[in-house]
Amino acid sequence: MSENPRPCVVFGCRSRDPSGDVALEVREGPHYHRRVSRRPISRPFEGDVRSAGITLEFMTRQRVRIAIVGINYAPESIGIAPYTTLLASGLAARGHEVRVLTGFPHYPEWTRHEGCFRLHSEEIANRVRVGRFGHYLPRRATAFGRALMEITFGLQVLLARWNDPEVVLFVSPPLLAAGMSAMRARLSRSRPAVGVIVHDIYSRAIEETSAIGGRSVPAVRALEAAVLRLADEVVVIHEGFTEILERLGTDHGRIRTIRNWNHVAPPDPAASAVFRASSGWSSGEVVVLHSGNMGAKQGLENVLAAARLASLERLRVRFVLLGDGNQRARLEAEGAGIDTLQFLDPVGDDIFPAVLGAADVLLVNERPGVAQMAVPSKLTSYLNSGKPVLAATDSDSFTAAEVAASGAGVRVPPDRPDLLLREAVRLGTDSALAIRFADAGRRYCATVLSEHEALDRYEEWILDLVHAARGLGTH
Repeated sequence: MSENPRPCVVFGCRSRDPSGDVALEVREGPHYHRRVSRRPISRPFEGDVRSAGITLEFMTRQRVRIAIVGINYAPESIGIAPYTTLLASGLAARGHEVRVLTGFPHYPEWTRHEGCFRLHSEEIANRVRVGRFGHYLPRRATAFGRALMEITFGLQVLLARWNDPEVVLFVSPPLLAAGMSAMRARLSRSRPAVGVIVHDIYSRAIEETSAIGGRSVPAVRALEAAVLRLADEVVVIHEGFTEILERLGTDHGRIRTIRNWNHVAPPDPAASAVFRASSGWSSGEVVVLHSGNMGAKQGLENVLAAARLASLERLRVRFVLLGDGNQRARLEAEGAGIDTLQFLDPVGDDIFPAVLGAADVLLVNERPGVAQMAVPSKLTSYLNSGKPVLAATDSDSFTAAEVAASGAGVRVPPDRPDLLLREAVRLGTDSALAIRFADAGRRYCATVLSEHEALDRYEEWILDLVHAARGLGTH
């Protein structure tokens, strides 16, 4: 509750439990809450709920049966998984009945976290019923391997029990699995409302990374457009996605923007100091940290080149690559012998904030040409870390737009390791500039990347989908 809660109106008894407690509905703004009172109340009450000694437990005005289909989920801690996980648990905490259909954890290492193949499992976590399905996992993240992984996951979701949801949300990627499952939803007798949440744009990814050759771009574009047509509405995580989806044939009125939010706590300075000392990072060197996936689209060869320059010029700079991915082994081999380069294995969620706080500069690096296929998820945690952000990316990229909008750092071209090194040194040694960028990032997080605001908007979207499916219009 806030420090100065607004007056709430109690509408009447909803249920009575065996202990004699009375549960009442309370409305505040667009939402309902449930109050449990230790005394019977027989008439409506209006007033300051805190002064009346009332404890509120959040409950939505309408309980909805929701299924969420997405291949990435907790305990995966980077990429799409944290957002799908927090969306599901956040909706469940608001009183909705949520079922998730997902894969077994494998990202970003592209190996099964549990070590062995399992066909299916069921669990309940944070009030969410989670069904996991064993899918093909390629040894290398090639386009064919990814497609086969998505198809095997999609086939199992097609045959799974969904528990008669009123709305089904499909997270993309995986696009192929989303399309297969959305077709089932469209053809089912119960006809649930269908929503698609777009984190990456496949056709742009093919164009920007040349993953499967230029001839395949029209086919992928047609497939993506067809999947989006199966949805009643589409959510995108950045405003820049809207124009691209419109070119794919999605009507502007069917697209909503709901930003991903910061899901990482701000660093504790004491914990960061301990991590820095234990890692051997001296107080006199500039530590430039890149966290997360080490894949093709990150183009981390640029960071290796900058580290090599720093070594040749005997600068007190350390480039740290934290995480894993299908390119890590190759990068480690190419970077062997560079004394200004360090690789770190992924760390747990409880340690990650301290790692961010231990660095001097936080780096986003993208391969030249990678501009509008996605928005790096690491940015949301970077902006709340109290550190300046350095982005090596194209000038027309969504990453560049985000750094400019937040005012939290600077951009350099993605193929200029000399400029990357120069700006890293400047940000790491100019404390006044670093503080200015850090403060701007935190403000942007608080005003634009709010988890509570995002969950409110997702819930509103879901209720609108359900009402539209019932012919009631938006609420």
